Amino acid sequence: MDKSSLERWRSLDAVLVLRAFAEHSKQDLTFLPVKSPATSRWHASVGGRDLELLLTGPKFWNTRDNVGGGGAVDLVMHLAGVDFKAAARMLSERQL
Repeated sequence: MDKSSLERWRSLDAVLVLRAFAEHSKQDLTFLPVKSPATSRWHASVGGRDLELLLTGPKFWNTRDNVGGGGAVDLVMHLAGVDFKAAARMLSERQL
């Protein structure tokens, strides 16, 4: 993996990543953000798990597990339960 891929993945919108990896995802249009107006709430199914995620640009927060991070690699690691190398490979395979 090259440096440009890492830079792109760090800034990639978490919504795009979620849509690429979730079996099902739906934005909660009734959600009213408290801190940032750019934050959206999503309900998703990934690998048999039901998730509720707050997404703001490249950052994510799993409200049920109280875990968050930033960037596409972190999000894929969280969603798929894989390490850094596997997450990078999965992102490359999906051409993100």
